[in-house]
Amino acid sequence: MAESQQQREEFRVTGEQLLAKVKELINEGNVRRVIIKNKDGKTLVELPLTIGVVGAVLAPTLAAVGAIAALVTDCSIIVERDAPGE
Repeated sequence: MAESQQQREEFRVTGEQLLAKVKELINEGNVRRVIIKNKDGKTLVELPLTIGVVGAVLAPTLAAVGAIAALVTDCSIIVERDAPGE
């Protein structure tokens, strides 16, 4: 049978909204990777997320996202999720 497929979504946010949106996505639990790009489409950071990553392990990641948020005005977040099994 086919391997598990992934779904992609893209969100456009301002720098002020970036950290809150990334935290929201992480809390959803089915996100495999978060990619943050600037308004020109250049990848600023890719965050691979694994099941069970919580708390202190995420602190450096969220600090990096916060630093990026302070530097950009507009950006996009690309989210890769596991497709629900049928």
